[in-house]
Amino acid sequence: MLRAGTAVTCLACRSLLSPRMGLRVGVPVQKLHPLSRAIHHRYSNANTQRTPHRTAARHFTSLSRLPPRTYKYRYGGQGGHGYQQHRTFWAVRLAARLLKLRYVVLGSAVGGGYTAKKTYEDWKDSLPDLSEYSWVVPDFVWELSEQIDLDKLASAFPDLPDAEELAKLIPDLEKIGENFTFLKGLLSTETPTDAALKAPEAPVAAAATAATTAASAESAGSADKQYKKASDKEKIDQLQEELLRTQMKYQRMLERLEKENKDLRKVVLQKDDKGIHQRKVKKSLIDLYSEVLDILSDYDSNYNTQDHLPRVVVVGDQSAGKTSVLEMIAQARIFPRGSGEMMTRSPVKVTLSEGPHHVAMFKDSSREFDLTKEEDLAALRHEIELRMRKSVRDGQTVSTETISLSVKGPGIQRMVLVDLPGVISTVTAGMAADTKETIFSLSKAYMANPNAIILCIQDGSVDAERSIVTDLVSQMDPQGKRTIFVLTKVDLAEKNLSSPSRIQQIIEGKLFPMKALGYFAVVTGKGSSSESIDSIKDYEEDFFQASRLLRDGMLKAHQVTTKNLSLAVSDCFWKMVRESVEQQADAFKASRFNLETEWKNNYPRLRELDRNELFEKAKNEILDEVISLSQVTPKHWESILQKKLWERVSTHVIENIYLPAAQTMDSGTFNTTVDIKLKQWTDKQLPHKALEVAWETLQEEFARFMAEYKGKDTDDIFDKLKEAVKDESIKRHKWNERAMDSLRVIQHNALEDRSITDKPQWDAAIQFMEETLQSRLKDTESVITDMVGPDWKQRWMHWTNRTGDQHIRNETKNELERLLKLQEDHTAYLANDEVTTVRKNLEARGVEVDPVLIKDTWHQLYRRHFLQKALAHCNLCRRGFYYYQRHFVDSELECNDIVLFWRIQRMLAITANTLRQQLTNTEVRRLEKNVKEVLEDFGEDTEKKTQLITGRRVQLAEDLKKVREIQEKLEAFIEALHKEK
Repeated sequence: MLRAGTAVTCLACRSLLSPRMGLRVGVPVQKLHPLSRAIHHRYSNANTQRTPHRTAARHFTSLSRLPPRTYKYRYGGQGGHGYQQHRTFWAVRLAARLLKLRYVVLGSAVGGGYTAKKTYEDWKDSLPDLSEYSWVVPDFVWELSEQIDLDKLASAFPDLPDAEELAKLIPDLEKIGENFTFLKGLLSTETPTDAALKAPEAPVAAAATAATTAASAESAGSADKQYKKASDKEKIDQLQEELLRTQMKYQRMLERLEKENKDLRKVVLQKDDKGIHQRKVKKSLIDLYSEVLDILSDYDSNYNTQDHLPRVVVVGDQSAGKTSVLEMIAQARIFPRGSGEMMTRSPVKVTLSEGPHHVAMFKDSSREFDLTKEEDLAALRHEIELRMRKSVRDGQTVSTETISLSVKGPGIQRMVLVDLPGVISTVTAGMAADTKETIFSLSKAYMANPNAIILCIQDGSVDAERSIVTDLVSQMDPQGKRTIFVLTKVDLAEKNLSSPSRIQQIIEGKLFPMKALGYFAVVTGKGSSSESIDSIKDYEEDFFQASRLLRDGMLKAHQVTTKNLSLAVSDCFWKMVRESVEQQADAFKASRFNLETEWKNNYPRLRELDRNELFEKAKNEILDEVISLSQVTPKHWESILQKKLWERVSTHVIENIYLPAAQTMDSGTFNTTVDIKLKQWTDKQLPHKALEVAWETLQEEFARFMAEYKGKDTDDIFDKLKEAVKDESIKRHKWNERAMDSLRVIQHNALEDRSITDKPQWDAAIQFMEETLQSRLKDTESVITDMVGPDWKQRWMHWTNRTGDQHIRNETKNELERLLKLQEDHTAYLANDEVTTVRKNLEARGVEVDPVLIKDTWHQLYRRHFLQKALAHCNLCRRGFYYYQRHFVDSELECNDIVLFWRIQRMLAITANTLRQQLTNTEVRRLEKNVKEVLEDFGEDTEKKTQLITGRRVQLAEDLKKVREIQEKLEAFIEALHKEK
């Protein structure tokens, strides 16, 4: 039995029925289900009879459970009839209950089917997503089982002797495949429950039957489904665990393989590193030596420490074949060529060393030229030619600047050669007049090194008597202890000479007066620039094999071919190096000691900073000084700008605007004159003056900060550099072009304003005017004093007298002062009759006066008189703000000049504020940018740094740094040289 007021749902039609409403909201009674309609009528009748809630609740029973009823049966008489009536009533009631029961069954079937479908979907969603495993794992397993070669895999494991042990590590791939096939089928197969889920979509009668069957099947096989669900879940868990174990096993196998691979790579690298290390010792040895020579080429020997380190100096007559011999030794056509033209215009230092690849590289460049490629060879020759032409300056033909080049390749002998310009006998057109002497002095300088190996190149195709270089070599090395003679173009010499014995005399050293350690004969090709090194080698070998010079014994086998020459030169070079390098190291060690001693005595408290380090230090100081500009307060900027601007424009304002307007003695004329002149001044002069003042202020502040920084224990060695940076930065600075136009508008608007709003502004304008007029009055008094000379007090106390001109001016002054006393409101100019009157009065007293002198004296006197009156007027105008504020035009007190000075003062303040904004927001930053650019340009210019950072201290630090660097390089080279032995 339900409580009164409880709402129920009809299981047949899902209608929501309420004891109070008896009807679903918005559904007519005619469209209700019959069972719902009956309940509705019953509740309606009950409500009409106003049945209490307990009575309505007793009659409104649950349709799923009918409450039992008890009846009293009476026998006999009317009791039989009564029993029959009660029986008939019971049968009818039972039939009605059975009819109602079908709706209950139908509703239960539909609702149960829906509930079963929802439960199955929830269970299915709760299962893990195994779709990825359905295709990833089976394919992986079967492909792995097909692709793995157990024999190959076993060979990768040094610990496993055969494939059987490896197979034990691999799980049963077929079993894994079957399990995943089952899982895949389980996920894709439609279960009987899916068919039952389609029941709600059938008609009502068919749905009732199918639902009844499904309900019976579900009640009969619920235990079987639960068992199957549990077993499927267990299989899924087992498969997941097995998959994880398989992944872990393969992961361990991969880690093991990677570890063994790393160990094998380490062993291989260690084995190969020994050979690499040996090659690196050879390569780094010659590179270390070449670096020492590079440093020495820039070192100025000021301490009797000469550069006596060995190197091979290649000298010879022009077109004798020097470059060709050097290219044969380097095994590459690396030098530019020309027919009869001088191509070698500066010394070229070539460092030859052995390496796996045939490459070339400049000392100051990271680019490698592949000498096996014709494109790189052409680029290298072009670069060498450009560097030579760049090194030649001031109309010279030959340069002393050295070009450093390193060449590495297989089979190249280690040495350092210096190719010098060819010696000439005549200066031809296009050459500098001193070219011959320059080449001679350059060659002598290199050959003067007592440890230099002279490789003397002689052209065999020309007469020996025409040679110049042999005499030069004989002068530098008369004993021939470090000279190697090379005869080139032997093929042409054998062909052209009628007597081959002449070649034998040259090789034996009997034809020339010079002596040498060894004599060699070489052939450097047929004269074509397109020949390759390999073809030249083949041609040279073929020539000497077929030549009768060897066949007849005129030449020895070790004296021919460039290969034997390079071996001999390399041996001689390293012998000379081993004999002299330690002596050179000791010499530089002594030089270092001398430099350090001088530094300690002269600069004991200073660090040894070279020119580059000093420049960096100065650069940081300058940047700090520039940054300090941005820290200037706005108040400081505005006060400086306003003061300097008024100093620049005050004369124009007083002389050209105020005085001409004030001397008109009329208020209307004063204002008109002022407005016109202010407009002209603003349009033409004022913005330019303001920007000039701002730029000068910026320069002065920059210089002031530098001067203040200079006084803070800074080094005076930076003064020239800082001054140059400041001048160059200011020179590059350009003020913003749009600043003038915006400034003109701002100034014009400021001068147009005539409204003084309060008394403090009025008083400030009066004070500004008084200060200005007093300054002008003081200047005028000084001018008058100079004109008339000393007064009686100065004459008596200082024993000074007036000059004749001063006496005349003093008399003129006295006469003009009497005129001003008579006419205090006199105009600014004297009339002609007044000038005549003053002149006659002075002549009456015996003073001859020129009219021009009278007018000049009057101008100063009237100026003083007017300024005194203007100052007195300022005092009167202190109480004039009341009249100005109320626009009393008829007032006797007119203070238009106060308004003018207020306008000027306000214009100065606004202009200073605008200029300050331009400075702090734009111009200071642009100046900082200019300073940084100038410092970067100076930092890249070595000559500029040398000019700006000078002094004995700098040079001493530079020499000390270079000597230390040379000594360290030499010590490292000597250590490597000893290890190579």
